[in-house]
Amino acid sequence: MNMTINFCGVTFPNPTVLASGILGVVGDSLKNVVINGAGGVTSKSVWLTRHDGHPGPVMMGTQNFYINAVGLPDGGIEKAREELKKYMEWNESQPEEKQVPLIGNIVAGSIKDFAEIAKGMRQIGPDIIEVNISCPNVEDEFGRPFAHCAISAGAATEIVKKNAGKIPVIVKLSPNVGNIGEIAKACEASGAEGLTVANTFGPGMVIDIDTAEPILANKVGGVSGPGIKPLAVKKVWDTASAVKIPIIGMGGVMTGRDVIEFMMAGASLVGIGAGVYYRGVEVFSSVVAEIEEWMVENKVANLQNIVGKALKK
Repeated sequence: MNMTINFCGVTFPNPTVLASGILGVVGDSLKNVVINGAGGVTSKSVWLTRHDGHPGPVMMGTQNFYINAVGLPDGGIEKAREELKKYMEWNESQPEEKQVPLIGNIVAGSIKDFAEIAKGMRQIGPDIIEVNISCPNVEDEFGRPFAHCAISAGAATEIVKKNAGKIPVIVKLSPNVGNIGEIAKACEASGAEGLTVANTFGPGMVIDIDTAEPILANKVGGVSGPGIKPLAVKKVWDTASAVKIPIIGMGGVMTGRDVIEFMMAGASLVGIGAGVYYRGVEVFSSVVAEIEEWMVENKVANLQNIVGKALKK
């Protein structure tokens, strides 16, 4: 059985990828995720300079959903250089067949800052640069996300691509738009070599009925977890139907069967974020084992062959 996936010219040993913002804070946590079976890792969103995020409480979860308003806290590109280099040096010391790609996620509040942060990430040298234009819980700070407008999404893509050198650029889209295919096409036309579909839904709100107050200090936050999976699968389907570039799908992934579903909808790789909250960091090795079991049962020799299978029916 072959579980390797070629994505933007980069080889991933299996289709599972750590989503941005989950255990991607320091080099050692990225290393731990790989040891636990991930086929790829994504850094937390890196800003040009220090960004403090939101005050607590910033997250809560139930068996059905997870909501967060962390606000993308970060120490800036220089701190990221220090931590991501730790992971890259460790990864490069491993046998070639065990090396796992790093996706460097970047975020900015202006086109100018996107240019500078792209230059900084290029110097660090991850395998892929992911452009976060879609966080739903920093709207009060920066206005409407770039991902809500085709022109803005295209402009952010173009400036990052211009400053990323030879590193492939993918763009993380928002599910909170009327026509995600339109935004996806704008990014593709502006040079994106892949897309991530998608960020959290929302913003949503949870109220503590004993205090009659929102639980999150920010009042609202992005919604993830198993309850959003059908919505996320549809967003991947819509995007794959609109563009020719590859997709990292994500949203409520808990099991190997979930990964297969996203791949059949058009995703080449599948991100796992809230799944870590529900099943622990071991979720990656568990999901990979579940995929292998499904491949044996269904006589699938090459996993890449199922990408977009449902679209072709």
